[in-house]
Amino acid sequence: MKTVKYKDCPIIDTPHKIDARKMYDKDSAQAIQITLKPGEALKPHITPVDVFFYVLEGTPHVLVDDEKIEVQADTLVESPKDTVHCLYNDSQTIARILVVKAPKPIAKTKLL
Repeated sequence: MKTVKYKDCPIIDTPHKIDARKMYDKDSAQAIQITLKPGEALKPHITPVDVFFYVLEGTPHVLVDDEKIEVQADTLVESPKDTVHCLYNDSQTIARILVVKAPKPIAKTKLL
């Protein structure tokens, strides 16, 4: 059995310049845990595969298409492929989100 601890995963370089750690990386899917400090956000972007966000901690705002809502911990948000999405931490506490892309993207994400 393989186990992966978040703290053992190195921070990966992303255009968003946030704490992002790849925890799973197979052709079938990719899972990255991100930590957003208060005031941090991703850049709006479009991913060429389906994505879902599972909020582990905090209350980030999630944008999918033209709808932006605050999301509580233990909530999953879907973002279909080729749809604009973004995460924002407008709170005063850390937000941790598991981002799962399926299948693993082979084309680049388009930043807006």
